[in-house]
Amino acid sequence: MALKSFTLDNRNFEISYDIVNANAKKDIVFLHGWGSNKEVMKSAFSSYLKDFRHIYLDMSGFGKSQNKYVLTTQDYAKICEEFLTLIDSSKDIIAGHSFGGKVATLLNPKNLVLLSSAGILEKKPLSVKLKIFFAKLLNIFGLKNFTKVFRSKDVDKMSENMYATFKNVVNEDFSVYFSNFQNNALIFWGEKDTATSLESGKKIASLIKNSKFTSYSGDHYFFLKNSKNISERIENGIS
Repeated sequence: MALKSFTLDNRNFEISYDIVNANAKKDIVFLHGWGSNKEVMKSAFSSYLKDFRHIYLDMSGFGKSQNKYVLTTQDYAKICEEFLTLIDSSKDIIAGHSFGGKVATLLNPKNLVLLSSAGILEKKPLSVKLKIFFAKLLNIFGLKNFTKVFRSKDVDKMSENMYATFKNVVNEDFSVYFSNFQNNALIFWGEKDTATSLESGKKIASLIKNSKFTSYSGDHYFFLKNSKNISERIENGIS
């Protein structure tokens, strides 16, 4: 593990990262999803794609990269861009899972790899809509502290700045960004994904003109069991 510290927009960041195949000439960057970390991506792909230098990083606020600010998805893209510049990385291939897929899209790599990417707004279950309604109602009456009872266990463990960041990024419609992406894209999806539905994956594939879509049996983390085949498709599908 290595650390890279830098200042961006008068804010200080320290990014934890690992590099595999350090002497390879082309790079592939892996961006994890919300609540995840670089170790998940590394466990899936580090044994494959031998001709590429793998760059695994913990995005700010996850894994071993601390964060004390309220961020947006655009902020995450700027942080990653600065980090990649500082380690002299190209943007040959950037692979993003879930939230990382949105960040990867904003980075505009030569080859974009999306793994069950977030970015398509989906209908919320009635139970979720009711939680949001009552949380907003409590905020109106100045009872913000009581809104915590409506948070999921995962959200409740977040620091206040990461919870505010989560609210910034959770309901974004990235359709325009997908439509505007002009480079090569490989899109992979889990057929039983309940976090980002298969239909969302098909929609993203229809929005990105130069894209190929492949689905696998599995859930939101389908790539953990299909990383070998995905890696082969990346090797054969990049421009």
